[in-house]
Amino acid sequence: MALDTRYLNHQIISDLKKKMVFVAGPRQVGKTYVAKKLPGGVTGYMNWDTDKGKDMILAQTFPESRLWIFDEIHKYRKWRNYLKGIYDSKLPSQQILVTGSARLDLYGRGGDSLQGRYHLLRMNPLSAKELGMKTGKELETLLHLNGFPEPFFSSSKAQTNRWSLEYRKRLVREEVSSLEKIEDLATMEMLTRILPSRVGSPLSLNGLREELQVAHATVAKWCVILENLYSFFRISPYGYKLARAVKKEQKLYFYDWNLMDEPSIRFENMVACHLKKWVEFQEDSLGDELSLQYFRNTDKKEVDFVITKNTKAKILVECKWSDAPVSDSLRYLKSKHPEAKAWQIHMHGKKDYQTPDGIRVTSAITFLNTLI
Repeated sequence: MALDTRYLNHQIISDLKKKMVFVAGPRQVGKTYVAKKLPGGVTGYMNWDTDKGKDMILAQTFPESRLWIFDEIHKYRKWRNYLKGIYDSKLPSQQILVTGSARLDLYGRGGDSLQGRYHLLRMNPLSAKELGMKTGKELETLLHLNGFPEPFFSSSKAQTNRWSLEYRKRLVREEVSSLEKIEDLATMEMLTRILPSRVGSPLSLNGLREELQVAHATVAKWCVILENLYSFFRISPYGYKLARAVKKEQKLYFYDWNLMDEPSIRFENMVACHLKKWVEFQEDSLGDELSLQYFRNTDKKEVDFVITKNTKAKILVECKWSDAPVSDSLRYLKSKHPEAKAWQIHMHGKKDYQTPDGIRVTSAITFLNTLI
């Protein structure tokens, strides 16, 4: 698969004809590469992180190109008002693409609103469907590495480990420090080392506070910052209206699943990333109101993932490392939502069948190829 044909290319080109396009996602996920492959992308590229790019942006000495690309401009404090002025005064034929490794819909909300002037597209790591994978062996390679282009195409576990370590350090030392006033970056970096061990379980901020010896408000703020910078994402519990369902902490997953040592946890994290990619693409391209959640109740019934549409459960997913009996929790939730599609997927199992109550048991590669 060539990187210039990423899954968002068609949508970017289509949306640029109507409005500004914001492409947000983790650093090194491929945003800049894809942007430069667009017609006029190389000529029109301006990067706020470089002296040349910053000077061009501030002086408004834009290149002669049908497409202007503003990369990392969210690090400019007045970026929203700046873009509003550029957009409102540009020629109708001029296209504007904004890329950034932060939540562009959240950063810099002050000042004049850009509402109605842009489409937001979120770029996620490579997935089995996007890579054209057909076999469990191919999926094993993706699980063994991660979905970021550089480490994945290196085909080296050692290179992936080095990449993950450097990525985590740079996120705190460069990205966080460029956007937020954090006095204790060393402790915040320690938080990034602790959090991978919390993947797949409800996240206790109080437990993190005690381990790091910082205030609850501080660790809560740090988690929000890291989430807004696409270090990880959190999913909320589903079913608070369901009998004996509980309101508990959110569960967290990393975009870089190489950070997990336990294979089954890494597998669950990889599936979470695939589901999040599909949910966000459906939202951004079709306007569907979807949400990725999990289920757990006071009877200790738990299902890994629940995708809702307009708050109603539509897809239920339980992850197993190998062949296993159908989860009682999945059966329970399916009985409460008979219209929802229910899947129990395995990484190394052999079975493929459907139960009388409509639960599909199959390989992970089969299920992931139904996504994007």
